[in-house]
Amino acid sequence: MVKETGYYDTLGVKPSSSPDEIKKAYRKLALKYHPDKNPNEGEKFKLISQAYEVLSDPKKRDIYDQGGEQAIKEGGMSSNHFSSPMDIFDMFFGGGSRMNREKRGKNVVHQLSVSFEDLYNGSSRRLALQKRVICDKCEGRGGKKGALEKCMTCKGRGVQIIVQQLGPGMVQQIQTMCSDCRGEGERINPKDRCKQCNGNKVIPEKKILEVHIKKGMKDGQKVVFHGEGDQEPGLEPGDVVVVLDQRDHDVFQRQDDNLITKMEIQLVEALCGFKKTLNTLDGRVLLIKSYPGEVIKHAHVKCIQNEGMPLQRDPFEKGLLIIQFLVTFPKNNWLPLNKLPLLEALLPPREEIMVTDDMEMVELTEFDIREQSQHYRGEAYHEDDLPRGGVQCQTS
Repeated sequence: MVKETGYYDTLGVKPSSSPDEIKKAYRKLALKYHPDKNPNEGEKFKLISQAYEVLSDPKKRDIYDQGGEQAIKEGGMSSNHFSSPMDIFDMFFGGGSRMNREKRGKNVVHQLSVSFEDLYNGSSRRLALQKRVICDKCEGRGGKKGALEKCMTCKGRGVQIIVQQLGPGMVQQIQTMCSDCRGEGERINPKDRCKQCNGNKVIPEKKILEVHIKKGMKDGQKVVFHGEGDQEPGLEPGDVVVVLDQRDHDVFQRQDDNLITKMEIQLVEALCGFKKTLNTLDGRVLLIKSYPGEVIKHAHVKCIQNEGMPLQRDPFEKGLLIIQFLVTFPKNNWLPLNKLPLLEALLPPREEIMVTDDMEMVELTEFDIREQSQHYRGEAYHEDDLPRGGVQCQTS
């Protein structure tokens, strides 16, 4: 049992979730609430990053599970000492260190939904994106040569100091980005601005990228297009990072390089043998059979070699196809009572017990878990209605 579930609730996972499930939850939420996509969700993005920073580290997660957020703070990790949310995001999606980011533009992260068939057979997808490129007319200057001048509003600092009166003798200083130069410390006279980019130094451009999905690639794997990110003057362009998001499949589940499926069989098939077909992800049909005399128990698991997912390092090799058999039993009274002895004679003998006079005969009835839950909730409600300390007798 964990003491608190706040961080788990933030990521939308259970306390029993595996590290891979926590990674997947963070990936989807971080992409959804990233400030570039949701500028008003900065606080939400920060909370998601903090939760992932703790739960992705086995030691921190263990401390949190035992003592909650207070234990994390006592361990020297208060809210002021968390890593930057953007640092965590860039680390997760391969954005590099802060020093590298100062020399390079931001990476652009896209999530690409892919099917099991795409990952099994390999596929190519075209991804259209809008990116910023340096204006070719002004060569990224924003205007004609020599038109760039120091911003007089902020004196070239890029920020303004605003003083607010909070009360008698109390003032507050707030530092904000200069609105005239947009934090660059330099500005261009409107009459000298480039007509093509309007002084922005960059212009939008549509780019089509061909994403090659190799056989055996996995959910969350990244395809990186180096230098295809937004361009900015004086900076090396960042990368476009495409993150594969595997859609659920009606028949198969994936576990590393193995495929898992469930197959229903009748009781007669479980006892006397069966032949079943299964369609593969590349359009083949597998004929699956059991051998005479082989009994398949309910929930029994078997596997087929080399019919799982292709291995990325060697697509001609595959993992396992794991099948769990679910035995469907007949309905009540499916066989006339006078024929039951014939069936029993064919089955292994039942275990006989010694019946004595001191034994009590009881009757089995159907169990409805929903009805029982409602019953117990009702009992708890009535107990809460009782006065504290028990029932008191009325006195005159």
